Amino acid sequence: MLGGMSDIVEIDPEDKKIITLARSARARNGVPEGAAVRDETGRTYVAGTVALESLRLSALQTAVAMAVASGAKSLEAAAVVTEAGEPAEVDLAAVRDLGGAGTPVLLAGPDGALRLSVGAR
Repeated sequence: MLGGMSDIVEIDPEDKKIITLARSARARNGVPEGAAVRDETGRTYVAGTVALESLRLSALQTAVAMAVASGAKSLEAAAVVTEAGEPAEVDLAAVRDLGGAGTPVLLAGPDGALRLSVGAR
């Protein structure tokens, strides 16, 4: 978890990139959440919330599914931009299934500011 507002938090440039991509997906599609994941080769997959009558997926579940469908074998990191205060357990489970329990999940607010970084545990 991140410290107070007076703490300076250095974010890896590649992690900042996936936060920016997630934020862009959220804004562009007008959805509650945007997400991005980076696979073991450095490729990124970006998605928004899917809310169809017959299919409901969080943005992070969708991004993980896109990675799997594209042949990713593992994840290096995941990011979600949301109003929520913490990642949902189903999101952590999706990241954990592909990337393992130690995969970092970055949670940022709609302004793109990193609020929380946790392992997919």
